[in-house]
Amino acid sequence: MESIQAIKQRFGIIGNDPKLNRAIEKAIQVAPTDISVLVTGESGVGKESIPKIIHQLSHRKHGKYIAVNCGAIPEGTIDSELFGHEKGAFTGATSTRSGYFEVADGGTIFLDEVGELPLTTQVRLLRVLENGEFIKVGSSKVQKTNVRIVAATNVNMFEAIKKEKFREDLYYRLSTIEINLPALRERKDDIHLLFRKFASDFALKYKMPTVKLTDDAVGLLLKYRWNGNIRQLRNVAEQVSVLEQNRTINSVTLQNYLPNTGNNLPAIVNNTKSESDFSSEREILYKVLFDMKSDLNDLKKLTMELMKTGSASDVKKDNEHLIQKIYGEDKDQEFEPSVEDLSVLSIPAHNEEPKEIITDVDDKYHFAEEIEEEETLSLHDKELELIKKSLERHSGKRKLAAAELGISERTLYRKIKQFDL
Repeated sequence: MESIQAIKQRFGIIGNDPKLNRAIEKAIQVAPTDISVLVTGESGVGKESIPKIIHQLSHRKHGKYIAVNCGAIPEGTIDSELFGHEKGAFTGATSTRSGYFEVADGGTIFLDEVGELPLTTQVRLLRVLENGEFIKVGSSKVQKTNVRIVAATNVNMFEAIKKEKFREDLYYRLSTIEINLPALRERKDDIHLLFRKFASDFALKYKMPTVKLTDDAVGLLLKYRWNGNIRQLRNVAEQVSVLEQNRTINSVTLQNYLPNTGNNLPAIVNNTKSESDFSSEREILYKVLFDMKSDLNDLKKLTMELMKTGSASDVKKDNEHLIQKIYGEDKDQEFEPSVEDLSVLSIPAHNEEPKEIITDVDDKYHFAEEIEEEETLSLHDKELELIKKSLERHSGKRKLAAAELGISERTLYRKIKQFDL
């Protein structure tokens, strides 16, 4: 059995991180078997190296090795690509075609981005894993194949299963052995080593001196988050090698090649609002409105009690809990309103002259009807009023109005259509 260091040299793997070494060790151990393997890790960490190691160290090394990017094949043709089709099976099928599982019989198939497979294709793949059988598109004949499947994904498979985008039984079939490759930001000691290797390769390729980093540039390199992992680091090394005349690179120069430096440091805070955040804000607004309605009902009850009895002391005694709820700490202030004082409750309508509240006890029911009418204003009407006012204030500019209302511009546009504004 070859050593980890020998495997690294053979397959061009750079780095000494313990997690990376453990991943390679697992690949070496599982290679002689026919066990299915699932390689996980973020995009750009080099997942494609693991299936190559497994194939080359297995008894299938003289068979075919086919790498398939599942995310790059259209959903309508992926079954045909993987399993083949018969002539006339669909429009454009002018001849019979062999799929990858037929061509790679006796070898290894690497299914990259397996999490992107359509559910119908997942059912077909599950059958291959269980008994090595498949059926071409447009055929009824069952065919046998003897392939080893190594899959890779950067998707959180448990989330995909929860959202019913990936079959749970297929996941457990694929992940008999799971090999995880660490993100580049978790391999701090390997980052500068990888950069130097890439810089040396590009210097040789473009026939120019190798770029070197100053200490502050190395520090910036280590602090950066590297969302694109090794692929992104390689691109940065190539850009610097080609574009910079000065072959000594400091942090100021390097920073120009690191997009959104401030937003890619390890301590990142995502300030982007999701749709669920807007939903939470709406729920809070609705709760406030309902609480206001409840307070108005309590205030109406106190008012009606005053109008019926004409005695503030009796009302205060019988409705202590309501007074406490409405006025809180202010309840200890003198509470001696008379029937005439009810005029303070008169709230003039928009663009109308203030009206004098009817204080005649005989007209108390008319007064109650006015209060009830004001209270029937629905959440729908309040929402409509808020949108109208915001649009008027910003001269119909939806982007500014949406920002003020705390909703997305798309949601505001939908509301405008809904309310026919």
